[in-house]
Amino acid sequence: MTFEAILPHIKNGERAVRTGWEGTELFIELQPAGTFNGDALNPYFLIKTADEAYSAWSPTDCDILATDWELVTD
Repeated sequence: MTFEAILPHIKNGERAVRTGWEGTELFIELQPAGTFNGDALNPYFLIKTADEAYSAWSPTDCDILATDWELVTD
């Protein structure tokens, strides 16, 4: 699936992964807009890794142009 095709699913709260990733990446997910200590937060992507860590994530050109995106099912 392309990034353009997977993005509406991600925006709907689903998780996605690239099958071409050869590391500890388990999935990405979108954190919706919200507030923190009264300050507005913009939506942002998180990536979850096999060591149970979450990190901020931004798609690269390769991620945006890739066709190996899949939805993650629990």
